[in-house]
Amino acid sequence: MTSDLPPVGTRLCHSGHLGTVKFVGPVDGTQGIWLGVEWDDPKRGKHDGVKDGKRYFTCLVPNSGSFIRPSPAISYGVTFLTALTAKYVENPHGDVLSEKVVLGSSGGAIEVEAVGLDKIRGKLARLESLRQVSLDNERVSGADPPGEIERTCPGIRGLDLSKNLIPGWDVVAAITMELRELRSLSLNQNRLRPPQHLDVCAFERVEELQLNATLTTWEEFQAILAYMPALRTVELGYNRLRMLDSGAGTAPLGSNMTTVQSINLDSNELDNFGSICSSMQDLPTLQRLVLTSNLVAQISPPPDHSGGEATQSPVSGLTHLALAFNRIASWTDIDALPRWCPQLESLTLAGNPLYEEPAHRTYARPFTIAKIPSLKILDGASVSPKERTDSELLYLSYISKQALSDEQKRAVHPQWQFLSSKHGITDTAPPSQPEGQDTLSNRLISVRIFESEDESLPQSVPPSEIDGYLRRCPNDVTLRVLLTMTVRTFRLKVLKAFKIPKDQQSAVRLWMVLPDGHFIEMGDEYAGRDLSWWGVEEGTSFVIATVSP
Repeated sequence: MTSDLPPVGTRLCHSGHLGTVKFVGPVDGTQGIWLGVEWDDPKRGKHDGVKDGKRYFTCLVPNSGSFIRPSPAISYGVTFLTALTAKYVENPHGDVLSEKVVLGSSGGAIEVEAVGLDKIRGKLARLESLRQVSLDNERVSGADPPGEIERTCPGIRGLDLSKNLIPGWDVVAAITMELRELRSLSLNQNRLRPPQHLDVCAFERVEELQLNATLTTWEEFQAILAYMPALRTVELGYNRLRMLDSGAGTAPLGSNMTTVQSINLDSNELDNFGSICSSMQDLPTLQRLVLTSNLVAQISPPPDHSGGEATQSPVSGLTHLALAFNRIASWTDIDALPRWCPQLESLTLAGNPLYEEPAHRTYARPFTIAKIPSLKILDGASVSPKERTDSELLYLSYISKQALSDEQKRAVHPQWQFLSSKHGITDTAPPSQPEGQDTLSNRLISVRIFESEDESLPQSVPPSEIDGYLRRCPNDVTLRVLLTMTVRTFRLKVLKAFKIPKDQQSAVRLWMVLPDGHFIEMGDEYAGRDLSWWGVEEGTSFVIATVSP
């Protein structure tokens, strides 16, 4: 019976559950032979290889192991071509012209008549013509005799071997080295022994690699990349990665890695943004980095040289960065991003505390746009030139209301000087509040609203021409308002003051006039913010206009 027992490292399937043999032998206090198995699904496990205080094996994931008896019910898998033939080749049904087919999504409730299925089977049976092959969960565990795969299906360009019984990279290489046209390889939900010495031709043309939920370490990833000189895109999500440590014996990736453009590290446990970026230093062509659903809570600026000069960021070429659903809660973290990624064009931040907490939610998007000058897409939505201008002016208005010196502004708001110069704004400190009794009348300010006959207002006018432009408006009113009033309430007050009929109110738009001559539209997107957030103060002017739909 011993000769029939699987060696340690063998992959198996038992009652639909996949696992790896970690121990073969007797267990104290019992009779016979046991298999110690680490299950791919930790919920199937009962312990981590320890029974009655004695360790028999170890698990990569805590409590994912158990003991089972050797049994004929256990499957140790099939070869690649056996699985391929079983899925893509089906015997003809003879002279039958039509067959009954149950729609899989109907749960057996819908049965239809299909004509000509034998012709389809015949086309699929020509394995040499296959280009895209999926053997997901087909219990593939080994390669075939040398030359058989190449003779049978040489044209495969995309191959999915996810959730199978492949024990290691040597088996993967034995399969792929015969697929000379292979470009895309998916190995998700496998448990692969780290690569040792692989054929250099096994992955020479692979451009896309998926290793999600494989528990692959960063060190193992680096080792396999040495065999993939054409690799452009790689996915390493759901691998329980806590840090990207290359290990003491790992050599730099070198010139082999100049082709990698995109790395997806979605849903790991990474928390150190600086360490993550430093691990990308051997990937100079990297343009896309996905860190969605990790544990990043802080983004510190890149380290400086001893002389104070900033080092070049290891991710300076990034154009897309996904940081959604992390733990970012401070604006200083966003301020640091342009220093790490000076060419950043696309960013995701949804699901972070900074974007979800009520105190930040309303102005999170415009402030982020203002803080990252190169940004073109935020959370999947394009940033138009108008939105950028409005966001930057809003941000400058916010800064102007803080009692900070110019030096403090440069320190607290790194983009302040650049934006002030860009928009020609000379900032002054806010006037001190008068002392005295805090009554409602003391907190009311006067603002003036002008009604323009023009449907299209200029984006700005020279400061010296503001008064002349406003005097040409046919109607105006002066209102006393509280700075705590929301824009939505203020707008209703304005519409009432001008006696705008209800059926026309939706066509009325409202602009605030800044001292430098810029006109900022106060649209619905920020209607929940109060007037103080917009920088409204005593004597601020507004313009309304009716715009045809």
